[in-house]
Parts: sequence; C-alpha cells; structure tokens
Amino acid sequence: MPTDLLQTLLTNLWVFFLVVVLFGGSIFVHELGHFLAARKRGAHVERFSIGFGPPIFKWRGKDGVEYRVSWFPLGGYVLLPQLADLGPIEGESRTDVAKLPPVDYTTKMIVFVAGAAFNILFAFLLACIVWIVGQPVTSELTSTTVAEVLPTIENADGVMVPSPASQAGLKPGDIVVAVDGSPVTTFEDITEHLALSSGWSKGQRKTVFRIKRGDETVELPLQPVLSGNEKMRKVGFRPARRFIIDSVTAGSLADKAGFRPNDQIVEVDGKKTLSRTQLSDALRAALGKQVSITVRRNEGTQTLAFALPKETNADIGIIFRSGLVYSHPSPISQIADCLVKTFRTFWALINPKSDIGFSHLSGPIGIIDNFVAVSRAGLPLALWFTILVNVNLAVFNLLPIPVLDGGQMLFATIGRLRGRPLPVSFIMTAQSVFLVLLFSMVLYVSVFDVRRIVRDAKDQRAAEAAAAPAQPAPGQPLAPAPTPAPAPGK
Repeated sequence: MPTDLLQTLLTNLWVFFLVVVLFGGSIFVHELGHFLAARKRGAHVERFSIGFGPPIFKWRGKDGVEYRVSWFPLGGYVLLPQLADLGPIEGESRTDVAKLPPVDYTTKMIVFVAGAAFNILFAFLLACIVWIVGQPVTSELTSTTVAEVLPTIENADGVMVPSPASQAGLKPGDIVVAVDGSPVTTFEDITEHLALSSGWSKGQRKTVFRIKRGDETVELPLQPVLSGNEKMRKVGFRPARRFIIDSVTAGSLADKAGFRPNDQIVEVDGKKTLSRTQLSDALRAALGKQVSITVRRNEGTQTLAFALPKETNADIGIIFRSGLVYSHPSPISQIADCLVKTFRTFWALINPKSDIGFSHLSGPIGIIDNFVAVSRAGLPLALWFTILVNVNLAVFNLLPIPVLDGGQMLFATIGRLRGRPLPVSFIMTAQSVFLVLLFSMVLYVSVFDVRRIVRDAKDQRAAEAAAAPAQPAPGQPLAPAPTPAPAPGK
C-alpha cells in the first residue's frame, strides 16, 4: 500500500475515532448523569439509550435495565417512567407506574439536573487536559492590533462597498481594546462581539470600537455591513501577526547579516510589517537594493542591513516559526468563556436588533461536521470544541422548554407550588407540541448545515485550484515572493 494512502487511511480512522469518542461521549455522559442520579435516588430505570428510534443493538443487564444504541444519533435518553412520560420520543414504557412508589420533588430535580451537571464535569476534565497541553491558535487570532484596513468590502449582495473601517478612520497599528464597551483580548473576541452585536443608530447598524492609538484612547463608532454567505457583521480590517524566526541557515545572507532564531521582524526600511502582504511588498520593493530590517530581540530592537538579491525567489536563509501559538487557560476560565459565549449567542437569537438567527446555528449534522474538521486539526482543538459543545448542551437542556430537562423541572416545580401534579393531558399536549417544534428546528438548521458543507467544499476546491505560494509562510524560507493569500479579516 502506498505510503500516502496508508497515511490518509490512518488519519481518517483517527478522525473517526475522535468523533465517536468526543461527540458520542458528550451524549453518553449526559445520560449517564441521569442514570446514576436515578439509581442513587432509588428511581426505577427502564432503559438507557444512546440515540433515538429503533435500536441498532440492545441487551438487558443484570440490573434489569435495557441498554441500547439507536439509529438516530440526535441525543439519547434514560427511560424513567416515574419521573416523566416521553413516549413519543423514548417509546412506551412497559412498567406499571401505579405499582411503583412515587418520587419526591427533590429526587426529580436532582435527576433532571444531573445530565447538565455531568456535561459540565466532562467539560472540566477536558479543560484540565487543554490546560496542560495548550490551546492552539494562529498568531493573527491572538492579536487585536490592526494590520491592514481594507478600502472596500463585499456586502451580502456581492457588491463592493467602502469598508466601515476605512470610513471610520481605523488605521494600521491601532489596538482594539473594547467592542461596544466589552473588553477584547484576541481577534476572535472582536469577531464574536461584532457578529453578535445589536447596535443601531439612525437606521444603520452601529458598533463602537475603543482603540489605543499611540498614547491616547479613542472611541471609534463604525457602521458594520452584512457580508459573506452567512451575512455577518463586518467592518473590513485584518489583524496583525508576528513574524518570529525559527532558524537561520548557516552561511546564508541572513546569517551574515546577524539574524538569529527568536528574532521578530517588525519593520522593513522603516515600514511596519504587521501582515504577510506588508512584509512581502516591502521585500519586493527592496529587490537588488540595500535593505534594513528591524527585529525585536529580547527586550529591545536592533536594525540589520544587507543587500537583497534581484531574484524574486531567492532564499536569504530565514525560516519562520509556525503561525500557531499555544495558550494555557485555566479550566475554570475555559468553562466560564464557553458559558459567556453560549449566553451571548442565546441573547443574540432573541434580540430583534441582532442579525443572528436560527439559520446561523448548527444542528447534529453541522456539529458532527465541525467535529470532523477540528479533529483533523489536532487533538487540542478537538478537545476545545468538545468543551464548548458540552457547555452548550448543558445550558440548552436546562432551558424551561417541555421535552427538555428544564421543562420537566418546570412542570415539577409548578406541581409542587400548586400542591398537586399538573394534569397528564396538559403535559402530554405541551410535550407533543414542543417536540414537533424542536424537530422542526433541527430540520431547519440542518438544511443550512448541508448548504454550508457543500459551499465550503466548493470554496476549498476553488481555493486549492487558484492557490499561489504565500510568502513568507510559517515554516518556509523568507523570500521576496508574489503577493500572498489574504489573512483573516473582519
């Protein structure tokens, strides 16, 4: 078997394994929480199922519980006839509930909340691993410094319009410190706040960047435009990245000029190099001439000068470090960050001034596709995504909506306050209605998931066909080469 084919096969098997363990594990731990809490509190457990619908395979344990794996991996359930009747989802119970002792309110609340609690516990354990091994992110996404301000930006209709960043006066070198009053520390924070923002002024979308420009701090109002296939708010700028030298070839021009590993290139001929484009353009302009390159070394800076060759593909002997950097956030901060993201997204969904709708959400198809994508990118990123999914799952299940755990807790609480349980007919009707609504929503977002997957596949093929070498790329030699591919921009 050819080496490339074997490597591809092993990679796909590893990705499949991660998806099964991490996605399936997220569902399993949720149901395990219900199961263990019910057994601990003495409630009767009839069935433990991963997935819905007819079983792929099943068996009955010595404890009398039927364990099964079902065909539709949209979640799972523990059949608890004393606590809730969810026959349309879980199948009819064969247990005569009248012969079982009633369960008290405390037991119901503990059992219903246990699923979400186990998701948070699972997320915390994974966060401990990420804390140790590190959370990878590209160097552009760790910066809030503006590298380039785009003069124009394509709106959702495909029309090029003046970029809000250029119109508002945003400048390269500006450092964004807050968006709409909320502090930001990474480009991802800026993207998230911008996408979920809901500001309007005089009939136009509005967001306010607080920027640090030199020694002064400025409030800069911008009017975002909806851009891209997902119609997200964007303003048109790209973040800065760090160009750190990984190695210098012995005897090369760079070696003779005095470049050393860990030097960070910050200027070429007095011009800041905050992006690949700026660095490549500056090098091309100096072909065949004496060039001065300023590097940050230790706590200071140093300017190194040498003559560049005339050839555009000449290697001067510099290899850049990978564009990935690793952070080690504490488990608590990881969970807290995911909670903030989740609640912020929920608020954007219900806020009529927001541009976020259900079409922007991911259903089971989109989540699995994302699991595949992040698993291909490496275990640390897959773990981070699993943490986010588990926190989302915990919060979503505690919403006071019938058929969800929070809905059952709501019914139990109302029954306790009124002194008697709610009528079974009312509960069944409410659950049936919301069951239809829930599956309709899943179907709706799944349509957009499929569209995104197909569109992304087409875009990737087009990008691969039109791709040109981007210089200087991480891990590649520094050379005054053609204009690189664009960096992330918002």
